[in-house]
Amino acid sequence: MVECSAGQADPTRIMVDCGLGLKDVCRRLEMRGLAPTDLDAIFVTHEHQDHIDGVARLARHGDIPVLASHGTVISQREDFWAGVRVIEIDSHAVLPVGELRLHCFPVPHDAREPVQLVVASGVRRLGVLTDVGRSTPHIETMLSGVNALFLESNHDSELLRSGGYPEQLKQRISGPYGHLSNAESAALLAAIDQSCLQHLVAAHLSLQNNRPDLVADALGSVVAPGVQTIIASQEDGVDWITVD
Repeated sequence: MVECSAGQADPTRIMVDCGLGLKDVCRRLEMRGLAPTDLDAIFVTHEHQDHIDGVARLARHGDIPVLASHGTVISQREDFWAGVRVIEIDSHAVLPVGELRLHCFPVPHDAREPVQLVVASGVRRLGVLTDVGRSTPHIETMLSGVNALFLESNHDSELLRSGGYPEQLKQRISGPYGHLSNAESAALLAAIDQSCLQHLVAAHLSLQNNRPDLVADALGSVVAPGVQTIIASQEDGVDWITVD
Protein backbone atom coordinates (compact mmCIF):
# COMPACT_ATOMS: atom_id res chain seq x y z
CA MET A 1 0.00 0.00 0.00
CA VAL A 2 1.21 3.48 -0.89
CA GLU A 3 0.27 6.66 0.96
CA CYS A 4 1.10 10.28 0.17
CA SER A 5 0.26 12.86 2.79
CA ALA A 6 2.27 15.86 1.51
CA GLY A 7 1.31 17.63 4.72
CA GLN A 8 -2.40 17.20 4.03
CA ALA A 9 -5.09 16.09 6.45
CA ASP A 10 -6.52 13.66 3.88
CA PRO A 11 -3.66 11.70 2.28
CA THR A 12 -3.90 9.77 -0.98
CA ARG A 13 -3.68 6.01 -0.53
CA ILE A 14 -3.59 3.23 -3.13
CA MET A 15 -3.39 -0.53 -2.68
CA VAL A 16 -1.38 -2.56 -5.18
CA ASP A 17 -3.08 -5.94 -5.75
CA CYS A 18 -5.25 -7.87 -3.30
CA GLY A 19 -5.22 -11.64 -3.19
CA LEU A 20 -6.59 -11.89 0.36
CA GLY A 21 -10.12 -12.48 1.56
CA LEU A 22 -12.12 -9.49 2.73
CA LYS A 23 -11.89 -10.37 6.43
CA ASP A 24 -8.12 -10.79 6.28
CA VAL A 25 -7.44 -7.61 4.32
CA CYS A 26 -9.71 -5.58 6.63
CA ARG A 27 -7.79 -6.97 9.61
CA ARG A 28 -4.47 -5.98 8.07
CA LEU A 29 -5.77 -2.51 7.22
CA GLU A 30 -7.03 -2.09 10.78
CA MET A 31 -3.57 -3.00 12.11
CA ARG A 32 -2.33 0.07 10.27
CA GLY A 33 -5.16 2.29 11.46
CA LEU A 34 -7.11 2.17 8.19
CA ALA A 35 -10.43 1.00 6.78
CA PRO A 36 -11.29 0.06 3.17
CA THR A 37 -13.02 3.41 2.72
CA ASP A 38 -9.65 5.12 3.31
CA LEU A 39 -8.33 3.75 0.01
CA ASP A 40 -8.47 5.95 -3.09
CA ALA A 41 -7.82 3.16 -5.60
CA ILE A 42 -6.72 -0.44 -6.05
CA PHE A 43 -4.09 -0.97 -8.75
CA VAL A 44 -4.06 -4.52 -10.17
CA THR A 45 -0.82 -5.66 -11.79
CA HIS A 46 -2.20 -8.85 -13.37
CA GLU A 47 -4.83 -11.54 -13.03
CA HIS A 48 -3.10 -14.33 -11.12
CA GLN A 49 -5.14 -15.43 -8.14
CA ASP A 50 -2.72 -14.27 -5.45
CA HIS A 51 -2.96 -10.75 -6.88
CA ILE A 52 -6.59 -10.38 -7.94
CA ASP A 53 -8.72 -12.82 -5.96
CA GLY A 54 -9.85 -10.33 -3.30
CA VAL A 55 -9.94 -7.19 -5.44
CA ALA A 56 -13.60 -7.10 -6.43
CA ARG A 57 -14.93 -7.90 -2.94
CA LEU A 58 -12.77 -5.21 -1.37
CA ALA A 59 -13.67 -2.70 -4.08
CA ARG A 60 -17.40 -3.27 -3.60
CA HIS A 61 -17.09 -3.17 0.19
CA GLY A 62 -15.24 0.16 0.22
CA ASP A 63 -16.59 1.62 -3.04
CA ILE A 64 -13.02 1.82 -4.32
CA PRO A 65 -12.17 2.26 -8.02
CA VAL A 66 -9.98 -0.40 -9.60
CA LEU A 67 -7.22 0.39 -12.10
CA ALA A 68 -6.18 -2.47 -14.38
CA SER A 69 -5.03 -3.12 -17.93
CA HIS A 70 -7.52 -4.25 -20.56
CA GLY A 71 -5.96 -7.71 -20.62
CA THR A 72 -6.32 -8.04 -16.85
CA VAL A 73 -9.94 -6.89 -16.92
CA ILE A 74 -11.05 -9.31 -19.65
CA SER A 75 -9.24 -12.21 -18.01
CA GLN A 76 -12.09 -12.41 -15.49
CA ARG A 77 -15.72 -13.34 -16.06
CA GLU A 78 -17.96 -10.32 -16.48
CA ASP A 79 -19.77 -11.01 -13.22
CA PHE A 80 -16.46 -10.84 -11.33
CA TRP A 81 -16.54 -7.06 -11.83
CA ALA A 82 -20.24 -6.60 -11.07
CA GLY A 83 -20.73 -3.48 -8.96
CA VAL A 84 -17.07 -2.41 -9.30
CA ARG A 85 -15.87 0.86 -10.85
CA VAL A 86 -13.21 -0.44 -13.23
CA ILE A 87 -10.88 1.97 -15.02
CA GLU A 88 -8.92 0.35 -17.84
CA ILE A 89 -5.39 1.69 -18.14
CA ASP A 90 -2.74 1.75 -20.83
CA SER A 91 0.36 -0.22 -19.84
CA HIS A 92 2.54 2.85 -20.53
CA ALA A 93 0.20 5.42 -18.96
CA VAL A 94 0.95 8.08 -16.37
CA LEU A 95 -2.13 8.26 -14.17
CA PRO A 96 -2.99 10.90 -11.57
CA VAL A 97 -4.61 9.55 -8.39
CA GLY A 98 -5.03 12.34 -5.88
CA GLU A 99 -1.56 13.62 -4.99
CA LEU A 100 0.12 10.61 -6.62
CA ARG A 101 1.19 9.91 -10.19
CA LEU A 102 1.32 6.28 -11.30
CA HIS A 103 3.87 5.59 -14.05
CA CYS A 104 2.93 2.21 -15.53
CA PHE A 105 5.21 -0.10 -17.49
CA PRO A 106 4.75 -3.56 -19.06
CA VAL A 107 6.77 -6.56 -17.89
CA PRO A 108 7.41 -10.11 -19.13
CA HIS A 109 5.19 -12.45 -17.11
CA ASP A 110 2.79 -15.24 -18.02
CA ALA A 111 -0.35 -13.12 -17.78
CA ARG A 112 -2.48 -11.36 -20.40
CA GLU A 113 -1.23 -7.80 -19.93
CA PRO A 114 0.90 -7.52 -16.79
CA VAL A 115 1.83 -4.05 -15.60
CA GLN A 116 4.10 -2.81 -12.82
CA LEU A 117 4.56 0.76 -11.70
CA VAL A 118 6.54 3.62 -10.26
CA VAL A 119 4.55 5.83 -7.87
CA ALA A 120 5.61 9.48 -7.73
CA SER A 121 4.79 12.24 -5.27
CA GLY A 122 6.61 15.42 -6.10
CA VAL A 123 10.24 14.42 -6.55
CA ARG A 124 9.90 11.22 -4.50
CA ARG A 125 9.50 7.96 -6.38
CA LEU A 126 8.65 4.42 -5.28
CA GLY A 127 9.21 1.47 -7.62
CA VAL A 128 7.16 -1.73 -7.48
CA LEU A 129 8.36 -4.82 -9.35
CA THR A 130 6.92 -8.23 -8.55
CA ASP A 131 6.01 -11.14 -10.82
CA VAL A 132 8.46 -10.70 -13.66
CA GLY A 133 10.42 -13.37 -15.48
CA ARG A 134 13.36 -11.31 -16.66
CA SER A 135 14.60 -7.76 -16.40
CA THR A 136 14.53 -5.57 -19.50
CA PRO A 137 16.27 -2.29 -20.37
CA HIS A 138 12.91 -0.51 -20.04
CA ILE A 139 12.35 -1.93 -16.55
CA GLU A 140 15.81 -0.80 -15.47
CA THR A 141 15.22 2.67 -16.91
CA MET A 142 11.92 2.97 -15.04
CA LEU A 143 13.43 1.88 -11.71
CA SER A 144 16.61 3.92 -11.92
CA GLY A 145 16.68 6.79 -9.45
CA VAL A 146 13.79 5.63 -7.27
CA ASN A 147 13.86 6.50 -3.56
CA ALA A 148 12.32 3.19 -2.48
CA LEU A 149 11.95 -0.13 -4.27
CA PHE A 150 9.79 -3.19 -3.72
CA LEU A 151 11.69 -5.85 -5.65
CA GLU A 152 10.70 -9.45 -6.28
CA SER A 153 13.22 -11.97 -4.99
CA ASN A 154 11.12 -15.05 -5.48
CA HIS A 155 13.35 -18.09 -5.34
CA ASP A 156 16.80 -19.51 -4.90
CA SER A 157 17.64 -21.39 -8.11
CA GLU A 158 19.19 -24.36 -6.33
CA LEU A 159 16.32 -24.76 -3.86
CA LEU A 160 13.85 -24.60 -6.75
CA ARG A 161 15.82 -27.11 -8.81
CA SER A 162 16.13 -29.65 -5.98
CA GLY A 163 12.68 -29.09 -4.47
CA GLY A 164 9.49 -31.06 -4.80
CA TYR A 165 7.62 -28.97 -7.36
CA PRO A 166 6.61 -30.71 -10.63
CA GLU A 167 9.18 -30.18 -13.37
CA GLN A 168 6.76 -28.18 -15.51
CA LEU A 169 6.12 -25.75 -12.63
CA LYS A 170 9.86 -25.41 -11.98
CA GLN A 171 10.38 -24.49 -15.63
CA ARG A 172 7.54 -21.98 -15.52
CA ILE A 173 8.88 -20.26 -12.39
CA SER A 174 12.47 -20.07 -13.65
CA GLY A 175 11.52 -19.22 -17.23
CA PRO A 176 11.51 -15.82 -18.99
CA TYR A 177 7.84 -15.23 -18.08
CA GLY A 178 8.01 -16.55 -14.53
CA HIS A 179 9.67 -15.03 -11.45
CA LEU A 180 13.02 -13.50 -10.56
CA SER A 181 15.52 -15.61 -8.69
CA ASN A 182 17.66 -14.06 -5.97
CA ALA A 183 20.58 -13.81 -8.40
CA GLU A 184 18.43 -12.20 -11.08
CA SER A 185 17.05 -9.69 -8.58
CA ALA A 186 20.59 -8.84 -7.53
CA ALA A 187 21.65 -8.37 -11.16
CA LEU A 188 18.72 -6.03 -11.76
CA LEU A 189 19.54 -4.06 -8.63
CA ALA A 190 23.16 -3.75 -9.72
CA ALA A 191 22.03 -2.46 -13.14
CA ILE A 192 19.91 0.46 -11.93
CA ASP A 193 20.90 3.86 -10.60
CA GLN A 194 20.80 3.55 -6.79
CA SER A 195 22.00 7.08 -6.07
CA CYS A 196 18.63 8.13 -4.58
CA LEU A 197 17.68 4.77 -3.06
CA GLN A 198 16.83 4.91 0.64
CA HIS A 199 14.77 1.74 1.16
CA LEU A 200 14.82 -1.69 -0.50
CA VAL A 201 12.10 -4.24 0.25
CA ALA A 202 12.66 -7.78 -1.00
CA ALA A 203 9.19 -9.13 -1.77
CA HIS A 204 7.25 -12.12 -3.09
CA LEU A 205 9.54 -14.70 -1.49
CA SER A 206 8.54 -18.31 -2.06
CA LEU A 207 7.94 -20.20 1.16
CA GLN A 208 9.15 -23.46 -0.40
CA ASN A 209 11.99 -22.27 -2.62
CA ASN A 210 13.67 -19.42 -0.76
CA ARG A 211 14.97 -18.27 2.60
CA PRO A 212 15.47 -14.76 3.98
CA ASP A 213 19.18 -15.39 4.62
CA LEU A 214 19.72 -16.33 0.96
CA VAL A 215 17.93 -13.17 -0.15
CA ALA A 216 19.98 -11.04 2.22
CA ASP A 217 23.23 -12.55 0.94
CA ALA A 218 22.32 -12.03 -2.72
CA LEU A 219 21.02 -8.48 -2.47
CA GLY A 220 23.46 -7.39 0.21
CA SER A 221 26.36 -7.84 -2.18
CA VAL A 222 25.03 -5.23 -4.64
CA VAL A 223 22.84 -2.79 -2.71
CA ALA A 224 24.33 0.67 -2.22
CA PRO A 225 25.79 1.52 1.20
CA GLY A 226 23.32 3.10 3.62
CA VAL A 227 20.19 1.65 2.01
CA GLN A 228 17.74 0.18 4.52
CA THR A 229 17.00 -3.37 3.36
CA ILE A 230 13.86 -5.17 4.55
CA ILE A 231 12.77 -8.70 3.65
CA ALA A 232 8.98 -8.90 3.58
CA SER A 233 7.20 -11.96 4.93
CA GLN A 234 3.98 -13.29 3.46
CA GLU A 235 2.31 -13.34 6.85
CA ASP A 236 3.37 -9.99 8.29
CA GLY A 237 4.24 -7.93 5.24
CA VAL A 238 6.11 -4.74 6.10
CA ASP A 239 5.29 -1.73 8.22
CA TRP A 240 5.03 1.82 6.86
CA ILE A 241 8.18 3.10 5.18
CA THR A 242 8.76 6.85 5.07
CA VAL A 243 10.65 8.33 2.14
CA ASP A 244 12.44 11.56 2.99
